[in-house]
Amino acid sequence: MPSAPPPLGAAVRNEFALAADFLTVNHGSYGATPRCVLAVQEEWRRRMEAQPTRFFAQELPVALRAAAARLAQFIGADGEDLAFVSNATMGCNAVLRSLPLAPDDEILCLGHVYNAVRNTMRHVAAERGARLVVAELPFPRPDRTEIVARLDQALGPRTRLAVLDHIFSSSALVLPITDMVARCRARGVPVLVDGAHGPGQVPLDLAALGADYYVGNCHKWLMAPKGSAFLHARRDRQAGLHPVTISHGFGQGFVAEFDWTGTADPSAFLALPAALDFFARLGGTALMARNAALAAAGADATAARLGTEVGAAREMKGAMGLVRLPVAQSPAEGAAGQEQARALRRALLAAGTDAPVNAIAGAFWLRLSAHAYNEEADYRRLAELVETVLAKAA
Repeated sequence: MPSAPPPLGAAVRNEFALAADFLTVNHGSYGATPRCVLAVQEEWRRRMEAQPTRFFAQELPVALRAAAARLAQFIGADGEDLAFVSNATMGCNAVLRSLPLAPDDEILCLGHVYNAVRNTMRHVAAERGARLVVAELPFPRPDRTEIVARLDQALGPRTRLAVLDHIFSSSALVLPITDMVARCRARGVPVLVDGAHGPGQVPLDLAALGADYYVGNCHKWLMAPKGSAFLHARRDRQAGLHPVTISHGFGQGFVAEFDWTGTADPSAFLALPAALDFFARLGGTALMARNAALAAAGADATAARLGTEVGAAREMKGAMGLVRLPVAQSPAEGAAGQEQARALRRALLAAGTDAPVNAIAGAFWLRLSAHAYNEEADYRRLAELVETVLAKAA
């Protein structure tokens, strides 16, 4: 008989070091690492400090590759095509800064791209005399077919790389990434998928996806320690791909270059197998489905309480939800609008909770998250706090 699913919500909250007096509904920004995984990380640190030379010279190379192999099983990849990086932005930097570009070449991205990655593309394009092309998307509740069509329209003869988000950070949309990658490949355009929110939020099979590059965070939805992320490069794309920091492995191949970029604390990477074990114990793919359903219900309930709307249709939702706030935006876009959004978030923090607020398409949108330690009551409490904050701001 299959084992019963473990109790979640408040029943597992003590597995995390989360403050009891704070409403945590923003797993998406930085994740939350369970105590048992932090204990494994601390054990790796103890081993490192017991004899640093032996650890870095003999233990680390083997342990790092073992962790990569374990992660590869989870995401449908080969461990030799995986390199660890500290975060998804660093992985995107490695790809973009290794990209051969000529004047008037183009890098393509989508309108809700993560700002740090947008800045990297702007920097690389300006440095090489290339152009950044942004394909704007319909919002709210965009249609999957229209998104692929907008991408196809923006691809051109000078497009040298398409940078596609798997799940947007700002708008929480889960994109039709398989169709988008296939469209780019049909047009002969290499693809970098920014999957910062992918691993642990949605099932992954990178071999089937076929993207040239995929970067993902493990410290978010997989609950690994902070500073644990990966870069997957297809075997035919590894030559000429270099880490942001060039070190002793230069010219010795993808794994050699990325596995050693200088002395650092690798314990976040080495504790990843323990995070995968914990993720599996809480349900694995069933946990992902449960989190997505809870986020959708939480977003629907919050929108109903506020008398507004949600930002995504059900087929484009993951473990994050987006709710329009009943706030007049003045001005609707730009730096002033984003500062108003940041002020609302600061007010939520002061009230005892946190949820990102972004100015998108002429409105303010609140992003909520759902993970193992959340339950329906959290979103009722969130709606109450939002109402209180908005009343004070009025």
